[in-house]
Amino acid sequence: MGEERLGRRLDATAGPLVRVLHDRGIPRSRANLDHLVVCAGGVFVVDAKRYQGRPHHVVEGGFFTPRVDKLVVGRRDCTRLVDAGLKQADLVRRALDDDTVEVRSMLCFVEADWPLFGGDFVIRDVTVTWPKKLATIITRPGPLSEERITAIHQRLAAAFPPA
Repeated sequence: MGEERLGRRLDATAGPLVRVLHDRGIPRSRANLDHLVVCAGGVFVVDAKRYQGRPHHVVEGGFFTPRVDKLVVGRRDCTRLVDAGLKQADLVRRALDDDTVEVRSMLCFVEADWPLFGGDFVIRDVTVTWPKKLATIITRPGPLSEERITAIHQRLAAAFPPA
């Protein structure tokens, strides 16, 4: 399964500056958070997806009609995943209750047809990427210290129990 494969890759990247929580329950909901990553750059809410086809950002309208951003994988409209990612990031922001920590949503397509160069993109504040690229993003330097990462990790572990 894509979620488990991505979980193993995240665990291989984990260390003092990258802390990971897997399959966390959302209180008063049947939904779950696939992965929460706390690192020097902030908190990443990562939703693993195992879809075939090439993910791409499609923009419709915009000049005389409202602009509509869509996530398409192959020929499948997956825009609902962006909406869900934004909601999940908002839940984590509220649980953290700390405006100094950046919380971002990511969709990680583990078996998609990614191009050799480039390929990842941001749609409505949700990063769409693949596992290897995700690993490079979460290991970048950032403002959070090891102590702060540990404290945030503990707070999120308490707010979102194992599913």
